[in-house]
Amino acid sequence: MAWYPRATKMELQPESDAQPAIKPTQFIVHSIIAPWTAKRVYEYWRDSTNLESHFGIGYEAGDVGQYIGTETRADANAGANRRSDGTGAVSAETASNLQGSDPWTDAQVEELIRLGVWLHQRHGIPLRICRTHDDPGFGYHSMFPQWSTSGTACPGAARIKQFKTVVFPGIVARATGKTTEPTAPPKETDVPLSTADVKKIWTTDGILASPATAAKGNDFWTPDSYIRDIHVRVRAVQTALDATTATVRTLAEALAARDDAVDVDALIARIKAAIEGVTVRLETEH
Repeated sequence: MAWYPRATKMELQPESDAQPAIKPTQFIVHSIIAPWTAKRVYEYWRDSTNLESHFGIGYEAGDVGQYIGTETRADANAGANRRSDGTGAVSAETASNLQGSDPWTDAQVEELIRLGVWLHQRHGIPLRICRTHDDPGFGYHSMFPQWSTSGTACPGAARIKQFKTVVFPGIVARATGKTTEPTAPPKETDVPLSTADVKKIWTTDGILASPATAAKGNDFWTPDSYIRDIHVRVRAVQTALDATTATVRTLAEALAARDDAVDVDALIARIKAAIEGVTVRLETEH
């Protein structure tokens, strides 16, 4: 049995070991009417039915799972895998919306193309659309009545159109070297900011709105102006705090001069604690 390198292996048992071997000559595409991941498709087949495809391609991310090796029969293809000459079809379920009416996503299209190319290279499936139900090539579930037990419209009109105009041509082009697999864009190199860049950031006007206390008509401030204003205000607050501390100490010492029983350090500590309590309360209220 063969396992596709890009797929996550989720082997279905006992089907994977118990079902007869096939010689893959076809690739048949299906839709499962559920917006599932490849793992959820696996769980559905594992727990509730004895029908399965070889592959599942998820709804949003286009994740790929493989449930049975491609040289073992999968039952989703009906008569396509029960031919007397031992040939058979590899099948892939592609998740869809709940109506089965949507086209494949870009991610699903890409994974179908990649899988089709691999099947062509691994098993020699010819690059043509099947002409009859047992003709080697590529197809979709509703193409021939022999591929279903009771008739089907799978994978839906939108996806059948895509198969003919996008997916199969994409497989042929990729397999014959006319197109290549998409590659990740090159990683961008980090470029450090120059001194001029930093200066421009700090001095650019017209972006940051000015504070409510700004002069009328001065609608914008540069970052540099904001930092300078904050610095001035912090220094003013520190100066006022130093003055307040000095005043408190002077008052405490004056009280001590009138009453020897006054502990200056303890009194200052109590006053500071009261001031800090007011500060904390104001901060939490705002």
